[in-house]
Amino acid sequence: MRILHTSDWHLGRTLENIPRLPEQQEFVDTLCRLVKEEKIDLVLIAGDIFDTYNPSAAAEELFYDAMERLNDGGKRAVVAIAGNHDNPERLCAASPLTYRNGIFLLGYPASDAGVYSSGNGQIRILRSGPGWLELRVPGCSCSAVILTMPYPSESRLEQVLSDEAKEETLGKAYSDKIAGVFQTLSSHFRADTVNLVMAHLFMAGGKESESERTIQVGGAMTVHPSALPAHAHFAALGHLHRPQQIKAAPCPAYYSGSPLAYSFSESDYAKALYIVDAEPGKPADIRTVYPDCGKPLRRWKAKEGVGQAMRWCEEGRDPNAWVDLEIVTDRILTEEEQKRMRKLHPGIINIRPVFLSSAGQSVEPENRESKKIDELFRDYYRDRIGTEIREDLMTAFLNVLNEREEDPDNMETDDDMEKEIQEILSEEEPGLQEAAAGAEETVDPTVEKEERGERT
Repeated sequence: MRILHTSDWHLGRTLENIPRLPEQQEFVDTLCRLVKEEKIDLVLIAGDIFDTYNPSAAAEELFYDAMERLNDGGKRAVVAIAGNHDNPERLCAASPLTYRNGIFLLGYPASDAGVYSSGNGQIRILRSGPGWLELRVPGCSCSAVILTMPYPSESRLEQVLSDEAKEETLGKAYSDKIAGVFQTLSSHFRADTVNLVMAHLFMAGGKESESERTIQVGGAMTVHPSALPAHAHFAALGHLHRPQQIKAAPCPAYYSGSPLAYSFSESDYAKALYIVDAEPGKPADIRTVYPDCGKPLRRWKAKEGVGQAMRWCEEGRDPNAWVDLEIVTDRILTEEEQKRMRKLHPGIINIRPVFLSSAGQSVEPENRESKKIDELFRDYYRDRIGTEIREDLMTAFLNVLNEREEDPDNMETDDDMEKEIQEILSEEEPGLQEAAAGAEETVDPTVEKEERGERT
């Protein structure tokens, strides 16, 4: 059986208010061409298919087009799970239609793929239960047993992990819970099947970038690699945007990463997909494929000033890239200079001056665009209160944000959100309620502010 692992498409995501859908369409075209050339039997998509709980019509159209083309009329099986960015119900709404051709969409950790039947007689669910399925794929001499773990937040697991707020206690309880689930589900693995794991979670030892959304405080929602079943042929992981292997895992475990670079912190490494050849009783053969699609992200630092930056633009440096430009200067850049650079290189996203101090040292303004929501709230709290925020308060703050996004029926307003945060901080020293109110201006709890192009 030949398997392709991909994840974290984030369809609909923008870069500084610039739509990436054309590049995402290019990725889908590349992926569909690749699965045909490589004769892929099974495609695994490990979560964060969309970038928001309420994706645009264009993003959903691209997703369903991708599913149809990857499936190729029932010739190839596709299994997709929800990530922390996805609305589980919305992702799976089309299941009665997609299952007929062998496209299986799973939203929750306990989802049962056997609720609907496959219908075309070629791709067929042989057995299934909450969190696992055995899949027959056309042209393969064996079936695949797949353990599925869509994003397992505390609320989606429907269990209070620990009554204690200590990070170590929460982290161990969470990791132990996931390990217990995998241990139970792995009893369905057999010697005559290809045994696979799909999961969207944060694995200890994984390297982050700036473009993943914070889902934890410290290590509170980190899963230890030992939680994965040792006798799996392959574990297809989602959430981290940097392609990487979790070497401490007892089985081959990989993050495929996002297909496009979604922040300038991802400018220094290539994007990847994994192709896995697996058969019962033998170690899997794993190959890395580097898709050639999407514009690269580049950071320029003009240490010699505006003249150097202008020369780079005139020379056509990195013509097909999105560029974050930093210019060391002793004066304010004129509007004409900025317009000329952007005209010469339309891919320039940011132009940030770094001013020289009286001592000749460069003084760079703090860049808050790359900071995550928990970092912004910590900064605001420290600035207004004069002390570091306690971890239990930080945990409560993130819980409010995550619970709001995980409940599709929750229509609370930003005023409601502010009230909840103020209640969390109400018993603290004077001034915290003011800080909470101010944080609403600094840290927007919504997934996206389309009208301003800002991102948490």
